[in-house]
Amino acid sequence: MKKISTLFVALIIFVSACNEVPINQELKTLAPANLDEDAGTWTPIFLASTSAVLLAPPPDDTAPARKTELDAIKNIQANLTPEQIKAIEYWSSGGVLRWNEILRGLVSEFNLPPAPNNLGTYPAPDAENPFGDPNFPFANPPYASRAYSYVAAAQYDALATAWHYKYVHNRQSPYNADSGIEALMTKTSLPSYPSEGAVMSSVTAEILKLMFPAAVERITTMAAQQRNAALWSGKAAASDISAGLQLGKDVAAIFTARARTDGMAVAGGNPQLWAALKTNAETRGEIAWLSLEIPPRPPMLPYFGLRNATPTIPGAKAWMMSDADIEKERPAAPPPTASEEMAKEVAEVYYYTTHVTRERLAIVHKWADGAGTYTPPGHWDEIASHYIEAANMSEVRAARAYAYLNVALHDAAVGCWETKYFYFNPRPSQMDPAIKTATGVPNFPAYTSGHSTYSGAAAAVLSYLFPGDSPFFNEQATEASLSRLYGGIHYQSDCNMGLEHGKVIAEYTLTRARGDGADN
Repeated sequence: MKKISTLFVALIIFVSACNEVPINQELKTLAPANLDEDAGTWTPIFLASTSAVLLAPPPDDTAPARKTELDAIKNIQANLTPEQIKAIEYWSSGGVLRWNEILRGLVSEFNLPPAPNNLGTYPAPDAENPFGDPNFPFANPPYASRAYSYVAAAQYDALATAWHYKYVHNRQSPYNADSGIEALMTKTSLPSYPSEGAVMSSVTAEILKLMFPAAVERITTMAAQQRNAALWSGKAAASDISAGLQLGKDVAAIFTARARTDGMAVAGGNPQLWAALKTNAETRGEIAWLSLEIPPRPPMLPYFGLRNATPTIPGAKAWMMSDADIEKERPAAPPPTASEEMAKEVAEVYYYTTHVTRERLAIVHKWADGAGTYTPPGHWDEIASHYIEAANMSEVRAARAYAYLNVALHDAAVGCWETKYFYFNPRPSQMDPAIKTATGVPNFPAYTSGHSTYSGAAAAVLSYLFPGDSPFFNEQATEASLSRLYGGIHYQSDCNMGLEHGKVIAEYTLTRARGDGADN
């Protein structure tokens, strides 16, 4: 085997642990139906344009360094190990699909509520000490929806930017530039500068390290593996990967700057603010929500959605909605807790919990999405993954699909949490302790249903992306919504209004999607 040049080694990061390919769902090799050559003209989610981040042109292809890096690929391909071949196979299914799968796994791992300490209080996860007890983060549904949205939006913006520069420079991939280099992933005419694999690995790793700092080593390992797979497969040369690495980091820096000031840090509130929410509900003559856990647990992220309650609690930023939009679209009030209508709704919940059927119980478990799972937004991401894979989307179009889905899901979380804590409505089993739930009781107010709001938004976006399957998506959304009634943790009005609210929120995202140039 020839000696690889010092320049080449400096540019490509080889990590021995990268050879460990995790066991994941089986995905077919990506053979994009369309390269989406015009994706560099599409409207990004957050960047001002696809040329907002600058990228230097590639080195001269006639220079000796170009031959050196192509020869280095041939050298590697002549001596591939079984572990390297596995890595190529793993990433050949598409980086966007794989990273979404990895993210769902991280959410599941970190979706564990802190246990009470010996003082009867619940210690909060600390971003400054992510390996402490409890680990940071607690990837509950709002936190998870935020993480999914940042990763998906940053990937899309970075890949659209990469497509812009790919077709500005039109540099041939190594397997097209040198007949001695094999195409070990699907061979296409997509230009290689910058490497889309490197762009994805870089932008995704930077966002994930911010969201899941206790998993930095694993995230870094997988990112390096993706870049190496692009090289070993003949898709990209060292200079393509170096450029993609930098471009991904530059895009990630813009998104991480937003994340550090998006309101998440203060979303938990404090005891004085929690007491004020209870007082507000009681002042309106309503029964205020109470934690049903023993000992009582602080409410889950009351200021993730709620805004303008105090000058210091801004509420988490939505992607496509302003604060005024969020307040304008808030659902009308639920039935008063002392009303006959509420009594009927409580009785209906009691009926379902005392007349359990196998079919309804199966629906409850299917959509439980509780602690230790990828949460409701992750459930919808998994549903989407099968359609994205089947459609043979290019990496940039797959990223766009996940971006719009997860931006809408994040905004649905913001809108739903704003509604929940604005009304501070009690759960059915608080109104009637005789109600025995079929699933865990979430530690936040009832109205409206988070599952329903998420599902209404997801079904609307997926119906836009895959219109032929709209009936299925809406059927699944209705089933997810009803699962919360069947499980005894939501009233019918929570479910109905949540579904409608999710659809209304999704329309803000769909307005952007319809005009972004990708459907032209």
